[in-house]
Amino acid sequence: MSRDVYIAGVAMTPFGRHDARSMQDLAQAAVLGALADAGADQNRIQAFYNANVYGGMVLGQVLMRDLGITGPALYNVENACASGATAVHLACQALRLGLYDTVLVWGVEQLTRLGGGTIPLQRNDYKTELYAAQGMTLPTVYAMRGSRYLHERRETPEILARIAVKNRAHGARNPYAQQRKEVTVEEVLNSRPVAEPLTLLQCCPSQVDGAAALVLTTVKPASSRRPVRVLGSAVQSGHLEEGCDDILDAEITARTARLAYEEAGVGPRDVGVVELHDAFTIAELLYYEALGLCEKGGSADMLRRGDTALGGRVPVNPSGGLLAKGHPLGATGVAQMVEIAWQLQGCADGRQVEGARIGLTQCTGGGIAGVDHAASSVHILGV
Repeated sequence: MSRDVYIAGVAMTPFGRHDARSMQDLAQAAVLGALADAGADQNRIQAFYNANVYGGMVLGQVLMRDLGITGPALYNVENACASGATAVHLACQALRLGLYDTVLVWGVEQLTRLGGGTIPLQRNDYKTELYAAQGMTLPTVYAMRGSRYLHERRETPEILARIAVKNRAHGARNPYAQQRKEVTVEEVLNSRPVAEPLTLLQCCPSQVDGAAALVLTTVKPASSRRPVRVLGSAVQSGHLEEGCDDILDAEITARTARLAYEEAGVGPRDVGVVELHDAFTIAELLYYEALGLCEKGGSADMLRRGDTALGGRVPVNPSGGLLAKGHPLGATGVAQMVEIAWQLQGCADGRQVEGARIGLTQCTGGGIAGVDHAASSVHILGV
């Protein structure tokens, strides 16, 4: 019999450059913060889930060893940018099946140790060398989507810049965000070109460190704050593309969202706040449509009306999103859920979405040749 899953405690570190802190420091700070927020002792935790992309083998055990967290099951999860959200999904499955009563999930990454440049391509994909030789990095893939969007929708690059302006304005209110400076449309469009039509301020920072953690339980928390439940949790992988697919159709996200909505028993119109995977500005516009927040073809008008800004019908990325908050891969999906939990409990000081009772997180991951994405995850939370 399936059981309700509650978020008992949350915590995260500020995202940014942490030269003086190790990955162990970051992970432990988030874990201890989530335990304290839940009012739980680590001995109450029956299983641990560590999400990370570039940290190496048995990273979770290495990170937690010095806290004395040894013995219980500890799962290491890697699913590219969707690693953290995938770890949450697996934890929810185990809780609902009754394998555990209380677990802890964290995600951590220290990308500044990789040096500069874009995030490295998938190394074991046999087509990577061919695609890379043609300049197919993730920024160029999203640039093609952006160019196609502007052409088909008869829009100008300003519509893409508006996403960066909105999310960076939100991020300026978030003490956990890496970049806390508001920008104008002109500043976005005049920033350094990356891949036409994308400029630097339309791409999420690739040099960022951070960690986030959640305590999940089937025991309804006794806290005075409103208990947040995981209403729906879905993860899917991408279909093989046939070569003539619509690059503006985020099929994997739409499919994953349908599963999450069905499980939660809600629809897009019920959602009051969203954290989604805006690694590049064009992605957010495509995900409005894939998540059902607007009709197909309606994303630009939705943005222009202010529907997705703070104070709008359904604020998107009040944290600043990946564009402003940063994108430490393994931590991103967990941090999205931390933000939504704060929003639903009325704890998001300075960027609070008023009246939201249902929130959604969406995270995709993995640019491999021949598929839309390697993984997509959608979670729906409610109070």
